[in-house]
Amino acid sequence: MDCALDGAVRLQVQNVDKPLYRGTLHCFQSIVRQESAFGLYKGIGSPMMGLTFINAIVFGVQGNTMRLLGRDTPLNQFLAGAAAGAIQCVICCPMELAKTRMQMQGTGEKKSKKKLYKNSLDCLVRIYRKEGVWGINRGMVSTFIRETPGFGVYFLAYDVLTRSLGCEPEDPYMIPKLLFAGGMSGIASWISTYPVDVIKSRLQADGVGGVNQYNGIADCMRQSWQKEGWRVFTRGLTSTLLRAFPVNATTFATVTLFLMYMRGDEGGLKDCEPAPHALAQQAQPSSL
Repeated sequence: MDCALDGAVRLQVQNVDKPLYRGTLHCFQSIVRQESAFGLYKGIGSPMMGLTFINAIVFGVQGNTMRLLGRDTPLNQFLAGAAAGAIQCVICCPMELAKTRMQMQGTGEKKSKKKLYKNSLDCLVRIYRKEGVWGINRGMVSTFIRETPGFGVYFLAYDVLTRSLGCEPEDPYMIPKLLFAGGMSGIASWISTYPVDVIKSRLQADGVGGVNQYNGIADCMRQSWQKEGWRVFTRGLTSTLLRAFPVNATTFATVTLFLMYMRGDEGGLKDCEPAPHALAQQAQPSSL
């Protein structure tokens, strides 16, 4: 759901026998020291190209699915979010593959002596030429397993929080409440599926340097567990959650306020007061 600073992926895929980073803070410090501050944004081109389309798909599919389901219930919120998450995998998987490969390129070097990829687009083109369609969709199954329930939790959590907080248009604290609900929804979503994200990152990074280590999802899980124990499935979680709150707080609040404005007339937000029986519904993307 968000664009990563270069940190979480490196922690997820680093060699346990020769670890480069001791933790999140040390990872950030090492990247800045060895590769400059620009190293934190390696692979950012891919998310910037894809996030617009992903958000359009996610909120569009979620809203239309809610209309098809008919009732605004927590279960329907989860199902609509899951449907949106599943469909956007078509864009998300190649985008994250390019991001991962770009982030792994020249690790620990301020100026890479030999760059295999010029940018995210060049990365995908080279992978396609070498491995075909299957190559640019590496990690699709693990992405699907992560995104489907992850987006279900995402929209369910936002629905529950906005209802509990009472996000009324006339409430002077409505925007802070929306920001809080959005941020916590992002955190809940990531926590619920983070172990799958670790496996996805390892599968997408596998083969960098010409050596393939894993034969699939099950083999990756088995090898990771045997070598590193259960903690391997929480690698990079801290940096992921640190970025998840502000990114998702901004995303949900922006979408919600925009929809409220578009539904109103010239009076703006004040005329968007929801019906008494569905107080929080107006402040959700579910009724797109």
